[in-house]
Amino acid sequence: MIRDIVVHLDGSPEDELRLEHAEAIAATTQAHITGLFTNPLPDLATLTPVDGGAAAAQVLADLEEEARDNGDRVQQRLSERFSRLSVPNEIRRLDGTLDQLADYAASEARRADLFVAMRPYDGDGAMQWDDLFEAVLFESGRGIYVVPPGRKPSDVVRRILVAWRDTRETARAVAEAAPFIEKATRTDVLVVDPKTEIAGGQPAPDIDLARHLDRYGTNVEVSLLESGGRAVSEIILDQARRMSADVIVMGAYGHSRAREWILGGATRDMLEGSEFPILMAH
Repeated sequence: MIRDIVVHLDGSPEDELRLEHAEAIAATTQAHITGLFTNPLPDLATLTPVDGGAAAAQVLADLEEEARDNGDRVQQRLSERFSRLSVPNEIRRLDGTLDQLADYAASEARRADLFVAMRPYDGDGAMQWDDLFEAVLFESGRGIYVVPPGRKPSDVVRRILVAWRDTRETARAVAEAAPFIEKATRTDVLVVDPKTEIAGGQPAPDIDLARHLDRYGTNVEVSLLESGGRAVSEIILDQARRMSADVIVMGAYGHSRAREWILGGATRDMLEGSEFPILMAH
């Protein structure tokens, strides 16, 4: 059951789209929405000139005051918008450098059921939030619902595509998607380059997954497709288009570099190119 939803807001025009998705999800269970407004402040450590001085300190202080004042104006606009929501809600504001905000957001997500975020890696002004997205995905222990640009929410999530791999990450994504699956009328399980059987002649685990999902009361179909040299993301998106999926469920994969995470392969391709919402977990 989804009772608490956190939606990331930054004062950009895309806030409204993410908020619409969060409200559509919350409306089915009367979940509480927390609008997490992240207001970036200048990183004084990186901006301080080598020679320092009182004049430089004043410039930096002015930059921070300007950022906080801008945050006040955005928060006022958000408060007016939230007053019109049909579900219980609140706005929580965080001020800090981009690194600090990424850590704060991951912490906030741990105390909710779902985190709604913009799609990362678009290469536009939103790219400043790529680190925040990765922090929530890899450090919060919660599912993240990724909203693609321009995609209006479905009133009800009826058709779900599960991009299945027999991994911990995908199992976690399916578990996070359980509240959606139990209300869906159709859930397709897509396995790319499947193994027909495992050691000892036992059936492949995707068959058992279908049985598991069937117990939620959803209508389950399984598609076993060979990639044949095509990108896995291309196959997933083609399948999503065929069934007019409302959301794609998949695990996220990455490897560490110090405290950073680099997403590659199908995960990155999906995040960069999907026109469908993605419910992802790691």
